[in-house]
Amino acid sequence: MKNFLLIAVLSVVFLSCKTTKDTNVTNQTTKIVAPANPTDYANTITTDELKEMLYVYASDEFEGRNTGDAGHDKAVDYLTQFYKDQNITSAIKGANYIQNVPLNRLFVPEVELEVNGKSYGAFDSMISRSYSYSGEVTGKEVVYVGFGIDEENYSDYSNLDVKDKIVVAKAGEPMNEDGSFTISGTTEKTKWSNGRQGRRSKRDAAVANGAKAFIYAEDASFNYYSKVIKQYYDGDKTLGISLDSGDKEILFLLVSEAVGNEIVGGALESNEVKTIPAMISASQKSKSKPLNSSNVAAIIEGSEFPNEYIVVSAHLDHVGVNDKGEVYNGADDDGSGTVAVLEMAEAFNQAVKAGHAPKRSVVFLHVTGEEKGLLGSRYYTDMDPIFPLEDTVANLNIDMIGRTDPKRTEGSRNYIYLIGSDKLSTELHNLSETVNSKYTNIELDYKYNDDKDPNRFYYRSDHYNFAKNDIPIIFYFNGTHADYHKVGDTPDKIQYDLLENRTRLVFYTAWELANRTDRIVVDKAKEAIGSN
Repeated sequence: MKNFLLIAVLSVVFLSCKTTKDTNVTNQTTKIVAPANPTDYANTITTDELKEMLYVYASDEFEGRNTGDAGHDKAVDYLTQFYKDQNITSAIKGANYIQNVPLNRLFVPEVELEVNGKSYGAFDSMISRSYSYSGEVTGKEVVYVGFGIDEENYSDYSNLDVKDKIVVAKAGEPMNEDGSFTISGTTEKTKWSNGRQGRRSKRDAAVANGAKAFIYAEDASFNYYSKVIKQYYDGDKTLGISLDSGDKEILFLLVSEAVGNEIVGGALESNEVKTIPAMISASQKSKSKPLNSSNVAAIIEGSEFPNEYIVVSAHLDHVGVNDKGEVYNGADDDGSGTVAVLEMAEAFNQAVKAGHAPKRSVVFLHVTGEEKGLLGSRYYTDMDPIFPLEDTVANLNIDMIGRTDPKRTEGSRNYIYLIGSDKLSTELHNLSETVNSKYTNIELDYKYNDDKDPNRFYYRSDHYNFAKNDIPIIFYFNGTHADYHKVGDTPDKIQYDLLENRTRLVFYTAWELANRTDRIVVDKAKEAIGSN
């Protein structure tokens, strides 16, 4: 009897446990979501929606979206309202999607330079590249720092004290006897060579080493800027990042090589750094005026790696209205990129609603002041990153993807120029190729990815500020056309079927970056930065 009762009790317990387990399995099964198919969400990116948004965003009502003007503010309002309506989270808590970008309207400053009793006139012998700086610097010596480079494997500042000194540097970078560059060890130039990035890098090295003024001697830079500054730096056309943003500014003068040689007593002909006695004084009075502008940023938070970020970007500004009152609508530049970002944000949001949130966070970033010198993206990367740069996996930047290049006479109409995909990460380039082959079959044209491309598009849009910080990038670009920066860049000329397919390509690429198991590897950082 006891055995029978024991068996009966055990049977009840077993059946009870089995029933409970089966019930749990059933309950769990009802919560399982089928694997995500990104095509379901890519298909929400449509020509109709892109066209509807672009006809508004590139309309005359937005007055050409010039940074600092009312039309730019209308563009910001349009973007923030879109994200509110979609119930997509602001990337800046409590800031209504807005990242304030402090700028200055730049006017030509009053500047004077005297060395050993000789005065050098502005525009004749020297010009200033530090428009917001006001002050005076004097000294009884100058420090010639050769190329003005400060790297681990080569530094002109080694064992050299330039704190509170006036520093003079020349253009270029050192080369080995075999014709290779010392820093890269190859025939490729680095960021220290001629151009805007070279000048800025050398100026930044002087600041980092404590210099109080920086004089850069190069004929090409001096001749160029002495001609164009009076024409363009009138406060309406030219903007710069405010000193209050944390970008420390010192007096920065460009001089010809002849004047540079006079200042350093002929030392410019050598690479030997030295301190040179010289009675020198320079003063500047800035005429710049403050201006507030805005980046717009929204985020879809990742489900597994929320602190790793894919940034999808486009610039929200254009060039305004001309003297005749004609509006530069900027439908392709960069209205096409802007509405593409909005459509991708909506597609990712649909995935979230279906239970398919991306593993990594995806940031939708609309930057200001691209047309004024990549200002909004530079402020984001160099001064106030919303999310840490070391946690930023990649930047996919879109600038003009709505039309075709009339100079491209061979190949498919269904193409896109890709720039920079292989500069920092082999994995990113391979991923991009694989995604395109699987989903969109666009002809990927790498014509402008050539380091020797005279257009140097790699340095001319907002992705560059991410790339220079060793963040892998892809720049999507259809090339220029007759309406580039003209009043003819209107929404009726956009080829919306191409815009749809190109937007889907970027979406699929962002999807793969956000959902792969491991973040892509940066394996080519030292090769990515050249002169600008």
